[in-house]
Amino acid sequence: MSLARRGIVVTRPRELAEPLADALSRRGARPIVFPAIEIEPLPPPPALQRIAEYDILVFVSPSAVHVGLRAVPQWPRGVTAAAIGSGTRRELQSAGVSPVIAPAAGADSESLLAAPQMHDVAGKRVLIVRGENGRPTLGDALRARGAHVEYADCYRRRRPIADEQPLLEAWRRGDVDALTVSSSEGLDNFLVMTGAEGRALLAKTPLFVPHPRVASHATFRLKSQIVVAGPGDDELIERLVAYFDERR
Repeated sequence: MSLARRGIVVTRPRELAEPLADALSRRGARPIVFPAIEIEPLPPPPALQRIAEYDILVFVSPSAVHVGLRAVPQWPRGVTAAAIGSGTRRELQSAGVSPVIAPAAGADSESLLAAPQMHDVAGKRVLIVRGENGRPTLGDALRARGAHVEYADCYRRRRPIADEQPLLEAWRRGDVDALTVSSSEGLDNFLVMTGAEGRALLAKTPLFVPHPRVASHATFRLKSQIVVAGPGDDELIERLVAYFDERR
């Protein structure tokens, strides 16, 4: 019961925060949902209407699955799905897409590129379903391996407009025990949204991040205690439990 009554801030986009919040509640925690990223769908890219022409569709995030699949009339046979990490893989599987190529560990472009199935791609047509202005690492690497790569930018990420005062008041009362972020952009948005007081309070609060790249960015921006928890909800909760168990 190390999470009992622990206030855990969840900064994911609102449509993705509920499963984690529910899982935290089942462990006795008090999830505090404060989205630091808002997902704005873009007009459906034409490529999503003709996915049967591709050999592999790569989804870079759960948001790419949520928004991108709305424009897909039906998943065709012979097209392989790939996911950046376990959370994105779960979203695809929940939508009935299977099997899905995903890294055994990690949740970024580099992890997916290390998967054996992503090496023999010469001559294959690959569509990367992503947000606007996404990282070019994955596409560049697949092109270098001989793949024909296109992009389907189906959403943009925005900083939400939100009232930060209820969160800051809870934090001042000592009702916030940990903060979770899913990306560097989410952390940057959170710091803007909560201002100098949020930064000062975060200096005394552990920050849980999904992988080392986000940890490196957080170390540059903050003097908080930063904990790399892993990309999946189960890994995050397991690391939260371990962290607070050590302090009981």
